[in-house]
Amino acid sequence: SRFETCWPALMKDSDGVIIIFNPELPSHLKEIEMWYSCFVQQQPLLDSQCLLVAHHKPGSAGDSENLSLAYPLNKLKLIHSNLEEDPEDVRMEFIKYFRSIINIINESREREEMSILS
Repeated sequence: SRFETCWPALMKDSDGVIIIFNPELPSHLKEIEMWYSCFVQQQPLLDSQCLLVAHHKPGSAGDSENLSLAYPLNKLKLIHSNLEEDPEDVRMEFIKYFRSIINIINESREREEMSILS
């Protein structure tokens, strides 16, 4: 919260939001609701422009299957990252996410161009 004064500058013209959290910390699960509210809903960005990353530290239990997030976070794309076990999976998910963001940007640019022409 020390940096809240910087948030408008961070948010300005952003096309995507990636929220990385530690799923083993209950406080993080509360905080991601606040990040989602400020950085996605208030902008407003589409849910598809937000990616949640549950990052499991090396040696953590990493019970990734049982992480159930409450609404509205459960509408978002959620990936589990464990860089010890499958860094390649995480890399592929990031590439997919960035591709989807590029598509959204291109589509909105095309819409703007069409509205100028018409």
